[in-house]
Amino acid sequence: MTALLVLEDGRIFEGVAFGAVGETYGEMVFNTGMTGYQETLTDPSYHRQIVAMTAPHIGNTGVNAEDPESARIWVAGYVVREPARVVSNWRAAGSLDDYLREQGVVGIAVRGTRALTRHLRERGAMRAGIFSGQAVAPAEELVERVRKSPQMMGADLAGEVATAEPYVIPPIGAKLFTVAAVDLGIKGMTPHRMAERGCEVHVLPATATAAQILALRPDGVFFSNGPGDPATADLGALKGVLDAGVPFFGICFGNQLFGRALGLSTYKLRYGHRGVNQPVQDLRTGKVEISAHNHGFAVEAPVDGPFDTPYGPAEVSHVNLNDGCVEGLRLLERPAFSVQYHPEAAAGPHDAAYLFDEFCEVMTRAQA
Repeated sequence: MTALLVLEDGRIFEGVAFGAVGETYGEMVFNTGMTGYQETLTDPSYHRQIVAMTAPHIGNTGVNAEDPESARIWVAGYVVREPARVVSNWRAAGSLDDYLREQGVVGIAVRGTRALTRHLRERGAMRAGIFSGQAVAPAEELVERVRKSPQMMGADLAGEVATAEPYVIPPIGAKLFTVAAVDLGIKGMTPHRMAERGCEVHVLPATATAAQILALRPDGVFFSNGPGDPATADLGALKGVLDAGVPFFGICFGNQLFGRALGLSTYKLRYGHRGVNQPVQDLRTGKVEISAHNHGFAVEAPVDGPFDTPYGPAEVSHVNLNDGCVEGLRLLERPAFSVQYHPEAAAGPHDAAYLFDEFCEVMTRAQA
């Protein structure tokens, strides 16, 4: 069945329907990972985005019940070059095509994913739509529909993907710490990584207040990844945590909110970082780690030395070696730090797992 991928600047790619048939809209982005497509699909940070995979073959290992990062697929649409015709993996419980169809996710297989990626790199992420079946219409009409769809700038989306009720992930082994984790779009592997290190993780809704967080008497507070524009988020809870001096660790969206709480601004990247192969340098040690990313916004901060904040001096701790953007922040006189990437390593790589150990070390020092 013929399907069309329509960009808001008028570029159109023709392909065949993949997954559900119909129409869908979102911000058009690309992911450079060669593995981990099931984790990508179920990552809440991809809410309201159409994701194109740059790897040529997708779906080879099928899908299973162990790898999802949340209870559902969150991507608005899915673009691949060549979907696998045969599933070949002993863990597979079904095919990717059926998985998308069962959850109503409209996709398209197009030969031009390389051309699409180059187009987005040159012109930036933009709105798009996928149309198949009865949704297909004259090109001018489809472009106009896409241009009327919501933009990512100014989108407040964390509340749409976060848990409605608190829940607890018990520690694996002896309990060493109590962590309050604010769910802004948290991936399932993140509290698991903390549980592996003896943390009892209390996952709270995105609307949790500072009073509700501190009422748990946590040893540390964690702010997760999530979708949308960080400029729309309320900072009251985070500022309350920083005021209380409780150890803080944030990743991705949590890093952006931490930056804003420090008085910094955020901005939209031209086409973002999405994949499992981004080189990041730790400015303290000079070490380079390959890391997993999924973000379209970043923090604007000076990288040439410490800077003043309402909570004392801070510094940029990590930078991206591809484009120099800020990948981490750290307060120098308080127990608070963050990174822009994903140390939970689902689906990989594992270079940044030490950050969870650092969080535990910070909480241990605070207990002393």
